[in-house]
Amino acid sequence: MSLIDIEADAPANPVDLVEQLAALNDWSFERSDEDEITLSLTSRWTDCHVSFQWMDELESLHLACAFDFKVPDGRRAEVLKLLALVNEQMWLGHFDIWSQENVIMFRYALVLAGGATASDRQCAAILDAALDAVERYYPAFQFVVWAGKTAKEAMDTALFDTVGEA
Repeated sequence: MSLIDIEADAPANPVDLVEQLAALNDWSFERSDEDEITLSLTSRWTDCHVSFQWMDELESLHLACAFDFKVPDGRRAEVLKLLALVNEQMWLGHFDIWSQENVIMFRYALVLAGGATASDRQCAAILDAALDAVERYYPAFQFVVWAGKTAKEAMDTALFDTVGEA
């Protein structure tokens, strides 16, 4: 089955579409109910747990990408400063802290108001945006939490682009 086949038979519930994409790509997933699916993916820096949830009352497909990274209470204030700096750079979605677990996550919502339907490309694009954001900013979170750096120092390091390979 190709992506074209999926789009031609696009299901009404966008979570069904995400499940088809997961199956097509051999991604590990768990379907907790008809309106939610969680994918387990590995990025360069960490394991990601990506939850897609259809929110009927908002007519939106919500993505929450958590990764294995707890924020200690002593570094929470500096991480919040870093989140503000990171979110200024974001064009799609945002990072925040899930306060119940002190876990950083990336969030995004695809609004499908008025009976609009999601496409496979839209679902893939928001998943790519989440994983790209984690890849880009995960080191900054590490610098703040584990190396004791300031938010600005961490951002300067995370935004430093290298050219070539050593």
